[in-house]
Amino acid sequence: MQNRQYNVPQSASDKTARGSATAPISAAATKVLRNTYTLLAMTLAFSAVMAAVAMSVGMGRGTSLMCSLGAIALVWFVLPRTANSSAGIAVVFAFTGLLGLSLGPILLHYLQFSNGGQIITQALGGTAVVFFALSGYVLTTKKDFSFMRGMLVAGLVVVLIAAVGGIVASMFGVEITAFSLALSAAIVLLMSGFILYDTSRIVNGGETNYIMATTGLYLNIYNLFLALLHLLGAFGGND
Repeated sequence: MQNRQYNVPQSASDKTARGSATAPISAAATKVLRNTYTLLAMTLAFSAVMAAVAMSVGMGRGTSLMCSLGAIALVWFVLPRTANSSAGIAVVFAFTGLLGLSLGPILLHYLQFSNGGQIITQALGGTAVVFFALSGYVLTTKKDFSFMRGMLVAGLVVVLIAAVGGIVASMFGVEITAFSLALSAAIVLLMSGFILYDTSRIVNGGETNYIMATTGLYLNIYNLFLALLHLLGAFGGND
């Protein structure tokens, strides 16, 4: 809507402004950013609390899987219908809470390593560094990464197919350690790309719903953390 005020120079000046570090972020985009980061911080903290709860009660892998499936159902079937209302906030907290619970057994597994606490801390630190570095780059340059959409979607499809294939192979007792590590490395790169893409959509006005923006960034961080945890556990574990 705002771009239509610049009818004549839109194709040249407006595109330049969108990718220029000197072009200010619009008031509407700034509001979405503020609301997104506020909700994101709250949901990440809530997930951490839920993960601690799951660890304290010794939640099993089966319950963890059910929590993950419940989270997927919420984000696919419920969130799109509630994203434009206050109910969407409750859905986001339910979604992130379930994923937090699902982390409990995973974290307990790594804590069984002699240096498990260090591995988890390194994964958390690495996730924070990647997120803040990439987000800061987009916020500073205001660069539009919408051109990455096709590549990211294609990469996501490939990763999902590979993950399903890996699960099926493991069910038949096939050893796929190297494949699993390569998949985790691919997820790190893919989630890094999604952080750039999702942040630039907010900055450039492509995403105006902070609830959906929060969900996207949360999933990027969640999957990035799990992939880094797997890699660090494989290469840095003492056991």
